[in-house]
Amino acid sequence: MPRSTYPVFTLLCAFGLAACSPESPDTAPGNAAAVETACEQADLVLYNTTIYTSNADQWTAEAVASKDGQIVFVGSNTEAEEYMCGSVQALDLEGRTVYAGFTDSHQHLEGVGRRTKTLSLFGIGTLQETVQTIEDWAANIPEGGWVQGRGWIEREWTDEQRFLNKYDVDRFTADKPLFMPRADGVSALVNTKAMELAGVTSETPDPEGGRFERELDGTPTGYVLANAMNVFREILPPETDAYLKDNLLRGLRANASLGWTQTQDAGMSYRLVGLMKEIHEEGNMAHRVYAAIPVQEAATMLQRGRETTSDDMFDVRGIKVFIDGTLGSRGAALIDNYSDADHNGFMNRTTKEELMPILYASLRQGIQIETHVIGDRAVRSLLDWYDEAYNYVPRSEWASEDLRWRMEHAQIIPPSDQQRFVELGVLPSMQPSHAIGDLNFAPDRLGRDRLSYAYPWQQLVDRGLMILAGSDAPVEEGDPRIEFYAAVARSRLNGTSEAGWHPELAVSRETALLMLTLWPAHGAFQEDLRGSIEVGKYADFTIFDNDIMTIPVADILTSENVMTIVGGEITFQRN
Repeated sequence: MPRSTYPVFTLLCAFGLAACSPESPDTAPGNAAAVETACEQADLVLYNTTIYTSNADQWTAEAVASKDGQIVFVGSNTEAEEYMCGSVQALDLEGRTVYAGFTDSHQHLEGVGRRTKTLSLFGIGTLQETVQTIEDWAANIPEGGWVQGRGWIEREWTDEQRFLNKYDVDRFTADKPLFMPRADGVSALVNTKAMELAGVTSETPDPEGGRFERELDGTPTGYVLANAMNVFREILPPETDAYLKDNLLRGLRANASLGWTQTQDAGMSYRLVGLMKEIHEEGNMAHRVYAAIPVQEAATMLQRGRETTSDDMFDVRGIKVFIDGTLGSRGAALIDNYSDADHNGFMNRTTKEELMPILYASLRQGIQIETHVIGDRAVRSLLDWYDEAYNYVPRSEWASEDLRWRMEHAQIIPPSDQQRFVELGVLPSMQPSHAIGDLNFAPDRLGRDRLSYAYPWQQLVDRGLMILAGSDAPVEEGDPRIEFYAAVARSRLNGTSEAGWHPELAVSRETALLMLTLWPAHGAFQEDLRGSIEVGKYADFTIFDNDIMTIPVADILTSENVMTIVGGEITFQRN
């Protein structure tokens, strides 16, 4: 009997997908042997769908098959019938759309999990409501206990758009220290009690790479930036390994539910690395993780070197460096002054003197560098420092000439410096959602001229650069739909925008898909393993209920992830 005439028996999944284990209606031994001979080996087949492969040589397909976590076939439904036999799980995806597994190229996994169980101030519409939410939360904190949370963002408020200060919260936290980072994580609100415990007074100097906002007489207001946050972090109550491990697990599950098949962690401490190894050993990795160690632990990284698991689920390969602040907090380092302030931000969260020996050693040991830079002065300085390191260390001493050093955020890049990214082989790792949030205030911060090269995605693509798209969650929501939408629409989530948003700097949907799939894989040295749907690569798939490549732009945001598959295993399935 010809293989294609065998019926396919379906086992309905909870959300309407079908899995099957076809058998011949004739169970005679001779026929069974013939079936076994004709059967192409696979354990998973996705078919009857549109598949966007992120492979330029075969951009779409109807079906894909995998075996032992690796892709063995990409093609048509008819061709896929050769794999729908034996004990295969075949999923009829009619009405769904399959994409190469999405990658968030800049995230903070533990923070994503932490956000699920602490006070979140995201999405609150006014300053007054934000303060009331903090007061309600603080009422349940015992005397002497820390009032903590995260996520306030003044740019979204409709009553007052200013930074929070101690005067907003002191009246209900007189006996409770308070520490609440702004959404960007690079500035924070503290109250008078916290400053008393930290010993911060009007006489306390600003630290290198940070600042205490002050009244005219020098009194700290309770709004602190960058390295000025450290003195408060040092006195926070210690956290147990169990608490941190639970945060990581929560983050993994939350990410998988959105369709992420890998996140690239921009600053994972070795304490968290150890907990991640436990999670991997216990079989609880819901997606892959590629990590960079914070610069504070660079010496350990340079001693231990790269660490990876044999299944490529967890890979530690880089060092994360921090240079300037953020545009919203006026901490981003600009070449010229802010248009709405009489200063140009700050640098030196990591000084050049601290960084250069790390760059030299990283060249010799093959360690990737990922550097937080936002303002044009920070971008230009780091290009200079990268270039200086390249020239200082003889090429004969480099572990590899394939460096793939990165700049994280890189929001304001003059055209002359864009070309230097090309010349130095530097990869821009950018977060589309940052732009559609920041462009609410960027005209005030930057003025009209600098906006022409702010968040300049299409300009970079036109120069042949691969943009590694991410979310910076928990700074942003961490949703691939928002990142894809922001990249192609370059407008607010309600579809509106303003003069100076430069819609010509948005990218095509094809480019946006590459920014979330193949290009981040390249940014992690993994383009031969994942990032596109090709035979021999890992079976990592994101499956949505809509085709975000063709539906109206506004509908991208209401599409839903229905299944996440990592290495051929279903790690999330929507009921």
